[in-house]
Amino acid sequence: MSSESSGSNSGLVNRFLNVIESVGNRLPDPAVLFVILMVLTWLLSAILAPIEFTEINPRTGDPIRVVNQLTGTALAAFMAGMVNTFTSFPPLGVVLVALLGVGVAEHTGFINAGLKGLLSFTPQKLLTPMLILAAIVSHTAADAGYVLVIPLGGVIFYAAGRHPLAGIGAAFAGVSGGFSANFIPSGIDPLLQGFTQSAAQIIQADRLVNPLSNFYFTAISSILVILVGWYLTDKVVEPRLRNTEIDGDPDDMPQMAELEDKDRRGLIAGLATTFVLLLLLFLAALPETSPLRSPSGELTAFSAPLMQMIVPLIFIFFLVPGVVHGVVAGTVKSHRDVVEGMSKAMGTMAYYIAMVFFVALFIAAFTQSNVGLLIAIKGANFLRDLNLAPQVTIVGIIFLSAVVNLFVGSASAKWALLSTIFVPMLMELGISPELTQAAYRVGDSTTNIITPLMPYFPLVVVFCQRYVKSTGIGTLVSLMLPYSVVLLITWSLFLVLYWVAGIPLGLQATYVHP
Repeated sequence: MSSESSGSNSGLVNRFLNVIESVGNRLPDPAVLFVILMVLTWLLSAILAPIEFTEINPRTGDPIRVVNQLTGTALAAFMAGMVNTFTSFPPLGVVLVALLGVGVAEHTGFINAGLKGLLSFTPQKLLTPMLILAAIVSHTAADAGYVLVIPLGGVIFYAAGRHPLAGIGAAFAGVSGGFSANFIPSGIDPLLQGFTQSAAQIIQADRLVNPLSNFYFTAISSILVILVGWYLTDKVVEPRLRNTEIDGDPDDMPQMAELEDKDRRGLIAGLATTFVLLLLLFLAALPETSPLRSPSGELTAFSAPLMQMIVPLIFIFFLVPGVVHGVVAGTVKSHRDVVEGMSKAMGTMAYYIAMVFFVALFIAAFTQSNVGLLIAIKGANFLRDLNLAPQVTIVGIIFLSAVVNLFVGSASAKWALLSTIFVPMLMELGISPELTQAAYRVGDSTTNIITPLMPYFPLVVVFCQRYVKSTGIGTLVSLMLPYSVVLLITWSLFLVLYWVAGIPLGLQATYVHP
């Protein structure tokens, strides 16, 4: 920003950031947080076990009784079942399997080549929306958007004679502010679905949630994020940067790299392979007697093998084109390169696996003690007594998720905790787990770009400093604040209108429960 505009914003912004950093730094690591919550659940179960409650357990029709988890029997059962509790935790397997394929596609360069190719033929007038589109597509490759698309945004804007910070801002808005907008299934879908399903089963033991239960909503949301980001970049953000001098070291500023011929050939081969796989899947599912259909002949029923294959299909649709790209482009010399890509992907999940161990134990204690069920039903009764419109409740969930996101960076850690409260509570109010998950995704996405506690936030500051040396945390927050506020408001309204219009959220998704 100019010195005047930065000065006018710095006081309030810095005070706001100081509060966030102070609170956030006092929070324990998410893994330790779930250990603390598990112990608190045990203690609470011991305190509440002797009390008779009038709330009815929807599973049994009897009054809820809290089960003391500190008895010898309960602790012995907890220890005996610990391994199975962890290994059978729904999000664990689905996320790891999906990312095995994505890791290969990223390691061989297929995803990076696709993103560069997408931007290489873009007309100047469509540079901003195409950059945001590429940022949204990058969600399929875990952290690729942060390390590739965001710096690339600065490069292509600078090469086009535009302000590079505007390009970084637009890309950051697409990668992180629009994190839940994507028209391509990715690992985040089964990750969140696993937590949602576990939370829903607190109320209804056999309740299932499809990994693509928000797919239609997130796909259409891509258009909203692109349009909002396009308008804000060209009409609000970039005009404010006109007086901001580009004073970075020319030798340190990255240049736009052309897509090499070998990468271009690999990309064409990989995309052709993707098309062939889609065609084969379509032909396999087309016959009425297809083994991919349910016994009643449906493709989208929970019992249909096709629906149970969503995660393996994500694995295959990234693995096979990624390998083909690598062979043609020369990044895959032998099968060892493929295994290396998978190994690297699993390496990036080491912290997630450690955290999920404690998440699984917490959710098991929360469920078995009936403390989660009691909180959900009491919360639902409180909200029912307020007599708020369901739409108001959902918007409240969005804004609450957005606020929590300022202090806890991990999307999976937040939803592992919040889902156990939000999902059962709203089910008691007649709101489906799929709609609650969609509301969380909106709130979780929109404040990513203004919280320094987001792991990649400092990296984006460094990208900006390549062009404007004085860029700091406050500068980046003031750059991204318009995206955050406008996306939070417009996306919340969009979800409500989408709901009122009755457009399906995704596969096998409903708006109401039961």
